[in-house]
Amino acid sequence: QVQLVESGGGLVQAGGSLRLSCAASGITFSIYNMGWHRQAPGKQRELVASISNGGTATYADSVKGRFTISRDNAKNTVYLQMNSLQPEDTAVYYCKAIRFPRNYWGQGTQVTVSS
Repeated sequence: QVQLVESGGGLVQAGGSLRLSCAASGITFSIYNMGWHRQAPGKQRELVASISNGGTATYADSVKGRFTISRDNAKNTVYLQMNSLQPEDTAVYYCKAIRFPRNYWGQGTQVTVSS
């Protein structure tokens, strides 16, 4: 059974930082590309950052320079370090394991940034 379990969300003031973690089980983590997505109320889910199985990272323009995605294959975990958080970063953040023919999603963790 595949599980992706996010943690690290919470309430933070604007300008603050959070680090999200996503622990994977039931998959060969090292061969999956991994992504972080977010969904704000009333908006579509959007890609925030992704990291390939080789460690190449990509970012949405809105988070470049503020967020850093990383992975630890020994721990089957992907991280999202979020700095300089702004109220517009408020959303539920989801972890995604990506590999054809099937992708997997976590249950999400809430991030709320107060002004």
